Amino acid sequence: MAVTEAERRAMTHALALAARGPRGPNPQVGAVILSAAGEVIAEGWHRGAGTPHAEVDALSKLPPDAARGATAVVTLEPCNHTGRTGPCALALIDAGVSRVVYALDDPGAVSGGGAERLRTAGVEVESGEQADAATALITDWLTAQRLGRPHVTVKWAQSLDGRAAAADGTSQWITGPEARGDVHRRRAVADAIVVGTGTVLADDPALTARDGDALFEHQPVPVVIGSRETPADAALRRHPHEPLFFDTRDLTAVLADLHARGIQTVFVEGGPTLASAFIAAGLADRVLAYLAPVLLGGDRLALTDIGVASIVEARRLTIDEWVPLGADLLAIAHSARTEEGEL
Repeated sequence: MAVTEAERRAMTHALALAARGPRGPNPQVGAVILSAAGEVIAEGWHRGAGTPHAEVDALSKLPPDAARGATAVVTLEPCNHTGRTGPCALALIDAGVSRVVYALDDPGAVSGGGAERLRTAGVEVESGEQADAATALITDWLTAQRLGRPHVTVKWAQSLDGRAAAADGTSQWITGPEARGDVHRRRAVADAIVVGTGTVLADDPALTARDGDALFEHQPVPVVIGSRETPADAALRRHPHEPLFFDTRDLTAVLADLHARGIQTVFVEGGPTLASAFIAAGLADRVLAYLAPVLLGGDRLALTDIGVASIVEARRLTIDEWVPLGADLLAIAHSARTEEGEL
């Protein structure tokens, strides 16, 4: 049976409901329950880890047996596992739902399989309705699920001769205002911004995302990696979010911790040492290199050792885009070895 117009409208609404939910370890999901006549009788969305999933949230608003013979329209395949909550596929079966329309397959090895469970129970299932829109909504979550960690963007600014700072260590204003504004806009869509203690002590960054003098509505969580103490009066301690501190060089462990906290995207701009460490560890999914038309000379390189001993070991990139920003140029790139592979 083809998807009906009423189901299409319900999916559009379910996607809007899903967007109300928080980003975190669980995906944003919305659900709409339609009567046999195609009328909306309940709706719901997932409000965060440990709360009812969207389907259960919607069903909870109906009296007993009111969903019998109804259609559930959901933005993600109903889950098939018991975690903090029970399987949504089973909840729909028990409620007597006769048809389920969903947008995306659940990619989880444990949580997936809900569609097959529904079909086995005699429920009619249609998948793929508005899949592109559903993917766009939770693309960061899907990427984090695939990687098993947050997606990592490594950013730096450099002179044309590859320097991140002048010989005396000064590094502010290598790039112009257009490039700096672009950085802040990209910070504002990241879940976390990561620096090393060296950058904290040298530059005292606020690690906020600013639109001129104002703060963007969304702010990345500040993350500091390194063993040196961050001063009590450091600017980042006045950040809207409580900073996270990691006294370790184990970047994989840091990302695992951030992933468990529901952080899906990480923006690394902690100076040459930290940028090089992420790239050397194969943990950089995307590079943003801001090139300024200046020459600095000296030994303050934008990158240091990334584990390349010879030209055959070079970390080759595919350029996704060249973006002119005033007098500067932004290169957006990912690894040439795989479509979205590690550097």
